[in-house]
Amino acid sequence: MQRLVTAELDLELAASADLIFQIATASGVPVATERLVFAQGDHLYSPTEIVDVAGNRLHRFTGESGLLTVRYTATVSGAAAPLQTSELDTITYLRPSRYCQSDEVFAQARLQFRGLAGRELIAAVSEFVASSVAYAPGLSLGTDSAVTTLMSGQSVCRDYAHLVIALLRAMDMPARYAACYAPDLEPMDFHAVAEAYLDGAWYVIDATRLADRRSLVRIATGRDAADCAFLSYHGANLVLDRLHVDASVIPGEAVDAFGADDPIALVQLA
Repeated sequence: MQRLVTAELDLELAASADLIFQIATASGVPVATERLVFAQGDHLYSPTEIVDVAGNRLHRFTGESGLLTVRYTATVSGAAAPLQTSELDTITYLRPSRYCQSDEVFAQARLQFRGLAGRELIAAVSEFVASSVAYAPGLSLGTDSAVTTLMSGQSVCRDYAHLVIALLRAMDMPARYAACYAPDLEPMDFHAVAEAYLDGAWYVIDATRLADRRSLVRIATGRDAADCAFLSYHGANLVLDRLHVDASVIPGEAVDAFGADDPIALVQLA
């Protein structure tokens, strides 16, 4: 399956700033073509690419004051090989984190999902979050966490993922966060999903039910959204004037040919 992914950002920098972008597909994703451009007028920046232990590709440089345009496009061909998992990963992804306070939802998780494990637990957590949270663009904040989402019952994709992760960790199942491009997502944006670790493999959970999990393209992987931000900056203020994201399956290889995505089926993020 071939997919075309695009990200465009226009940023107004108040002064010189240390910029770190995480919008390129992750290391190991089979990319047939790729183009990443950082420009201010006629000046093109040459960022340093840093690949972290999770395979995330970060692009870092010092940007000067003024309008910075960022353009990324890639053609993804086929599926990526599953990420290798170490014993340390399974420990890390069991711990509470900034947005996934598994210790704070422990009592509810143990009551709600008592006696469940493995596939049954994954299915039950996915269904619980899908049915108890309403997708509400514009009503959640970047500082909202799994606990906030559980109390408010409204959120966007990052919050769905955080709640799924927190509940699974509370039930002793390692879980992590993945930022991705999602073909035909509506409304289109960077997308976030959870991944659960079972029998030596990671399986993707999208409790929003807004994207076909089989067509997702990985951008970044981490404990929660703090590890997977599409932009981090230090040293000066900036304003994001424009953000446009697009992703699609290249015609002729639509996932519809394989039937609908069953939200309860075990699917790995390709």
